[in-house]
Parts: sequence; structure tokens; C-alpha cells
Amino acid sequence: MEIGGEASSAEEAIRMVRNEEWDIVLLDIAMPDKSGVEVLKQIKREKPKLPVLMLSMHPENRYAVQVLRSGASGYVQKEALPNELVNAINTILRGHKYISYGVAELLTTDRDTDTQKPLHETLSEREYEIFYKLGQGEGVTKIADELCLSVKTVSTYRSRVLQKMNMSNNADIIYYAIKNNLID
Repeated sequence: MEIGGEASSAEEAIRMVRNEEWDIVLLDIAMPDKSGVEVLKQIKREKPKLPVLMLSMHPENRYAVQVLRSGASGYVQKEALPNELVNAINTILRGHKYISYGVAELLTTDRDTDTQKPLHETLSEREYEIFYKLGQGEGVTKIADELCLSVKTVSTYRSRVLQKMNMSNNADIIYYAIKNNLID
């Protein structure tokens, strides 16, 4: 294996993916200037066949299912053993998804029968994205600009999030996100 490059920001990573040809991209979910999930989605829009392995310090139950549904080829925690990372890369390069036992269990859990599921796991992908940004204290206008959506559309998603999670305002969202360790 050969490391072809390293990016220190989301913008740099996207620029490098556009300009280089790689077999696989290892992408951190926490980036200084943008969410790794947003970068993943942009990579998949521009190079849909390029496999992306997501790395995270967070446990699998926090992001794994979301990133796999967003197009990632696998999800590995940063504290994983080196041989797990190598195994994940090799599995993906053979054309398969890398799914650990824990992630497989998360994917196969019947959503309708899981009454102990945290509220944020009931949100759609886009609703969660809006919820996450609101949880970080971002305003609707800023979110709309970042996601290239109208303020009205973001407000509609915000309303859905509040309704699904039985909350009344952004402060409730921020409190919930902090209490459940969903934001950094």
C-alpha cells in the first residue's frame, strides 16, 4: 500500500480527490471546516465509484449506519487495531463493503420493534444533518447557505426534527445533542 496524499481540511480533501486518481479514500468524520459526512456526499457526487472508508473516534452506533447509507464503503473506529484497518481496506478494494459485526447488528435491527432507540435515530438522513448543525448552534440561514438549500426548506426540516423529537426550540436540540454526546 502507498499513501498518495494527506489533506488537513475538507476543502483540500475535495480538491485532491478531484485532481488525483486513487483506489480508495480514508476520510475522517470530524474535519475542521466541514462534516466528514458532507465531504463523503460530495465525493460520491463527483466520483461515485471511488470507495471511501470512514474513520471516526466515535462508536459505531453513533455514525456507522448513517455514513454507510450516505455511500461510504466502510466505517472503522480510529482506535481499531491496525490489522482491522488493513482488513477493511483490502475488503473494500476487492469490491465489497466493510461491515464489522457491530455495524451488521445495527443494520439488521428492526427499526419498528426497537422502542429503546434514541430519538435522533428516528430522523431521516437530511433531518439528522439539520439536527446536527442546529445542535452545534448554527442558525437556519447559515445551514441553508452551507447545504445550498433555501431558508424555508431548512426551516421545514427544523420543524420536522422538533416534531419527531418532541421538542419546542433550538435550545432543546442543543441540550439533547450535548446530553447524548452527539456534538464535539
